[in-house]
Amino acid sequence: MDHYFERYRQVMDKALASCEVTDRQGRSQPLEAGLQQLCALTAAAQASGRTLWFVGNGASAMFASHMALDFTKNGGCRALAFNDPAYLTAIANDIGHPQCFSLPVTWFAQADDVLVTISSSGNSPNVLAAIEAARTRSLQVVTFSGMKPDNRSRAAGDLNLYVPARTYGVVECAHQVLLHAWLDRFMNIREWEVAA
Repeated sequence: MDHYFERYRQVMDKALASCEVTDRQGRSQPLEAGLQQLCALTAAAQASGRTLWFVGNGASAMFASHMALDFTKNGGCRALAFNDPAYLTAIANDIGHPQCFSLPVTWFAQADDVLVTISSSGNSPNVLAAIEAARTRSLQVVTFSGMKPDNRSRAAGDLNLYVPARTYGVVECAHQVLLHAWLDRFMNIREWEVAA
């Protein structure tokens, strides 16, 4: 028996335990401090009626939609994901796929909104273009990335959460855990204190 799942679980544990959080200047901070900063950023956006904008491709697009819904429905924040098929396909067809997130940012986002990017590689051109557009609109930027430590997203956000894993499945699963940990911490949900 090769104990595949046990090895997989160990890799997941290591990926989460090794998650690195940096600011825009590349300064590191503990993951717990990063989650606190995310919650403070979220509370400020909520209090001022600002919007959390989530973007990602593929599985990350589904995480973006899922978290936009949960932050709105459960967290009481204004949150949206740029995943409408008509927008995505029209922009990709008429203008170009790299602009499918950046154009909606320029059309709808306002100063002090928060752009949250989810990209396993951290190098998706449309995600990077969204970050650039967010900068022109004075948004706060939070990135979730993985794989190579020098990926471009990781250096572009005001707060960057990087998963040092080499495969998409592990990075994507770790991102989903981190996203839910952020929301649960913001909502003060403590699984370990909930009665059975």
